[in-house]
Amino acid sequence: MRAAVITFPGSNCDEDLQWALAHVCGIPADLIPASQETLNGYDAVFLPGGFSYGDYLRSGAIARFSPIMGAIKDFAAAGGFVVGICNGFQILTEAGLLPGALQWNTSLHFICAPAPLTVVNTATAFSNHYADMESITLPIAHGEGSYYAGPAALAELEANHQVVFRYQDNPNGSIHDIAGITNRAGNVLGMMPHPERAVEALLGGTDGRGVFYSLLNATKGAAAHVAG
Repeated sequence: MRAAVITFPGSNCDEDLQWALAHVCGIPADLIPASQETLNGYDAVFLPGGFSYGDYLRSGAIARFSPIMGAIKDFAAAGGFVVGICNGFQILTEAGLLPGALQWNTSLHFICAPAPLTVVNTATAFSNHYADMESITLPIAHGEGSYYAGPAALAELEANHQVVFRYQDNPNGSIHDIAGITNRAGNVLGMMPHPERAVEALLGGTDGRGVFYSLLNATKGAAAHVAG
């Protein structure tokens, strides 16, 4: 497995994510600038946390127009695995790769704290390493992290088992306690908590490794995808 980590102007979790992938989980990972227009030879693409383009207008609204996004959409359409974490999740919703939107936390304050989660769907490429209904703790750090989807979209998410992670003690007002979802095809994940910040016991826990190990399981023996 080989991963691409996209670096947008304002990203600040890209190197942390690359470290978690390459140095902790043994997954070779390259930093790819958002100005690039192609993605070739990767099994997974990660959109990291941070403040892409300064979060002007709203989080992810400008990043969706980056040159790399065309290649990411092609990659996802071809079945490649795409993961958006925090700001990356916001970008994926703005780009239409995931349903719904991320709004301001109901407190209207930035929240940085450990968040207890429940893994409610282990039948995905991003959660198969976890046990069913396993309780894990991952850090959150966001101001616009309250997930919202309209009634029809929310009903579809629930009916298709696209919700992967739920908050146990909802910190931001997300509808249905949603912390992470996939697209209908199951190859695109967006999550507000940061798994890359929970991969080493020295830093407080290793619960985040399961996301990366799940992808290793999902791509084992598979040839790398190629997108133009």
